[in-house]
Amino acid sequence: MVLFGFVSSIASRFSAYRNYRRTLQALSALDDRELADLGIFRGRIEEIARGAAR
Repeated sequence: MVLFGFVSSIASRFSAYRNYRRTLQALSALDDRELADLGIFRGRIEEIARGAAR
């Protein structure tokens, strides 16, 4: 059972990291005007991506 919990934890962390990377890439690809339309400043992209990964 401990091994299953460990593997499950690793899988969950990997999934969260992939979600973070996808969000970071998608938001970084937008220009400043598109980000402004979403109410996002370029300097907050990483913070927002970290929140989306949770």
